[in-house]
Amino acid sequence: MATPLKRVRGLGAARHGTETFWRQRLTAVANVPLVIFLIWFVVSHAGASYDSVRQSLSNPMVAVLMLALIWSSAIHMRIGLREIIEDYLHNKLCKTSSLMLATFFAAGVAIASTYAIMKISFGG
Repeated sequence: MATPLKRVRGLGAARHGTETFWRQRLTAVANVPLVIFLIWFVVSHAGASYDSVRQSLSNPMVAVLMLALIWSSAIHMRIGLREIIEDYLHNKLCKTSSLMLATFFAAGVAIASTYAIMKISFGG
């Protein structure tokens, strides 16, 4: 809740919370069919050979869906971690360093996973 002076100076929430709320819901909705696809993929390839799974992952449609899952999940994870950290950590230094680590962790997971999928997809 911003005071009138904060509203004039632009120091209030400035709809940042609403944007985060909707981005969190959007990624959650996107993750539902993507996770269903992932479960189907894993179950259908249970017991398959390494080469068979690798060949399936090199299919452009499968690779795109996997990349969409990776990035949507990483964004969703980053938002969730940020909300938890902001709600429960009160020490400024601890909160700032935790937010930085959460951001780097989410980005690292997304980048490493993207690299793996791209390498498999392009036959590297």
